[in-house]
This record gives sequence, structure tokens and C-alpha cells, in this order.
Amino acid sequence: MKLKLSYGLLAVVLAVALVAGTRAQATPTPAERAVSLEQSIKCPVCRGQSVAESDSEASKAIRTEIERRIAAGQSDDEIRAYFAQNLGEDILLRPPSSGLGGLVWILPVAGLVLAVAGVGFAFWRWRRWAT
Repeated sequence: MKLKLSYGLLAVVLAVALVAGTRAQATPTPAERAVSLEQSIKCPVCRGQSVAESDSEASKAIRTEIERRIAAGQSDDEIRAYFAQNLGEDILLRPPSSGLGGLVWILPVAGLVLAVAGVGFAFWRWRRWAT
């Protein structure tokens, strides 16, 4: 009985976490959008730094262009697509979540699920064998 209750509570907590995590957040301000975009675009000059972290002239120009495009009403995806088209896909620090880039997001989760399932199966077989 205790085991069923704990699994039930675990399911409720998981459901609440999923709902809370997928809920739409408040609309970000233009400054918050700019910071988010700057953190997702790589500095074309510096090695391993985002545009937000770099003080290079190229990063300053990209930050200015981001602010200009936000003021013009472009969406975050449109702005990222602009930089990816003009500077190459590798300028984006976060891979796209669709197409082949989606595998980067899916494979680790699928691996974790398979590992947990494998451990659960091993424990189930061990418990069955022990009784």
C-alpha cells in the first residue's frame, strides 16, 4: 500500500512540474529579449564566448543589430535566422530544436530513459530471481 501511495505522489509531483514548466511565461521586455539573444549568439572573433560576454567590435556591432531588429518588431527566431544566414549556422550557441539539430536535444533524454528502464528491468529480474 505504501509503495502505491509513493508512486501516486511521485506521479502528481511530476505532473505538476510538467505543467509548471510548460506554462507560458510573461512577455519579456525588449532588454530581456536582447540579453537572451546575445547569450545565444557566438562572438565571431572570440573563441567560446557569446556576444553578451565579448567586448570585441564585432560583438558590439551584433548587439547593436539585435537591438535594432527588436525595435523593428522582429521575432527572436527571425533574428537568429538572420545571423545564421549571414554568418553561418555555427554562430548559434544553441542548436535548432527541429530537424537534425533536434537530435542533440532528444538523444540525451532518450539515453537517460533507456538507462533508467534498463536499471529498473535489472532490479525487477533480480527481485524476481531472489524470491
